[in-house]
Amino acid sequence: FGMEATGHYWYSIYSFLQSKGFTVYVINPIQSDSLRKLYIRQTKNDSKDSFLIAEVVRFGQFTTTSLADENLLSLRQLCRYRDSIVSSRTEVKLRISTIMEQIFPEFEKLFSSLWGSTSMGILETYITPDKIANTPIDELFSLIKDKSHNKLTLEKALSIKEAAANTFGIKIAQDAFAFQLNQLFERLNFLNEQIGKLDAEIIKYYETFECYLHTIPGVGIIAAATILSEIGDIRRFKNSSSLVAYAGIDPSVKQSGEFNSTHNHMSKRGSPYLRHAIFLAACTCAFHDSPMNAYYKKKRIQGKHHLTAVGAVSRKLTTVIYAILRDNKPYEPKKFF
Repeated sequence: FGMEATGHYWYSIYSFLQSKGFTVYVINPIQSDSLRKLYIRQTKNDSKDSFLIAEVVRFGQFTTTSLADENLLSLRQLCRYRDSIVSSRTEVKLRISTIMEQIFPEFEKLFSSLWGSTSMGILETYITPDKIANTPIDELFSLIKDKSHNKLTLEKALSIKEAAANTFGIKIAQDAFAFQLNQLFERLNFLNEQIGKLDAEIIKYYETFECYLHTIPGVGIIAAATILSEIGDIRRFKNSSSLVAYAGIDPSVKQSGEFNSTHNHMSKRGSPYLRHAIFLAACTCAFHDSPMNAYYKKKRIQGKHHLTAVGAVSRKLTTVIYAILRDNKPYEPKKFF
């Protein structure tokens, strides 16, 4: 049997056919779609799709996908679910930030981060600038001293109170803003709690594998678990370049005759989950004391944009990931230039 790896829809029928002893080829839709371009009309319907899949299987020029073992599949499901929860949390934070810019635009500048324990403690307790301004200074100072573990002083409490009293923010509809913020804070705390439980579950599954991706400086256990779950069996890839291509981090090639493009972007044709996980890990690795940091600085000195430099680090990081999974050994520092 041949089928396309379209979303999650192929899992059930693949599992059923495998259990009955059939040989099943799961094909990347990019490969079957490329064959469609050979036909002038490029018709797309169920009959034509089935014919194209059969042609791909007949030619034999394809890479196949398979269901992972139970622990790996569980890890992948949890990591992808975490990604969606983190996205939801980001949306909630953006909504909170938008409201604060309307009712108390000066507040965020008073702290290094709006999401720190002190700033969030003040907002969850008083919500609006009017309530902050009308709170006795002793009460406000007691709160920030507790939340900051005695790091902030009375002067800080006075500056917060003064900013609240003289804010340039909207003065009307305070009750509506307060109601919305209160619900957003509840949702944010709920999502943080969910992510905390998810992280514990992901770590539990990750520890069932003899994996050393977390030994790379800047790659935490959650990032390592996500990368492992998306790659699966490293033996599927004949070399590091194959893994780079699978992640879609390889540059697109534009060449014709004597023309060779020098401004090629990432192909972004592989796994979006793996590419996102590696790129986020590269953003962290680029600023750790390691060869990755030195490589990032080298690219910046060459005049590369920050994102271009991080993209280069992503590719180098992918080769390191391949070597660690292939050799099943902890990370060993290695210069890249």
